[in-house]
Amino acid sequence: MRKQPGQSESLNVFEEQLESCSADPLTGFYRDGCCNTGEGDHGSHTVCVRLTDDFLNFSASRGNDLKTPMPAFNFPGLSDGDRWCLCASRWLEAHEAGKAPRVYLKSTHLRALEVIPMDVLRGYAMDLS
Repeated sequence: MRKQPGQSESLNVFEEQLESCSADPLTGFYRDGCCNTGEGDHGSHTVCVRLTDDFLNFSASRGNDLKTPMPAFNFPGLSDGDRWCLCASRWLEAHEAGKAPRVYLKSTHLRALEVIPMDVLRGYAMDLS
């Protein structure tokens, strides 16, 4: 995959190659299926999660309705169980409110650690054995 101008290196929180988060629905700031980030990604869409209705309702209550499709923006609308790249600050806000969804650490970008402590992320990990 070709790196976009201004895009950060594709590393996960373990400083390994960033794994795909979701191709269906296609996620990521660059809509490349990964939680890549870069200069233009002011929201830091770096945390790969498995969405829950609880989180989706929380996000809507904060003014970001992720459930409703927006065809004009090629946005399908999201549902419980979908995997998606979330903004690190919104995930942390949901954590503090007891509404954070589970996380795929191997698909979560290293830059998420600029906002969320690793020990907090580990507590929500779905891909650690």
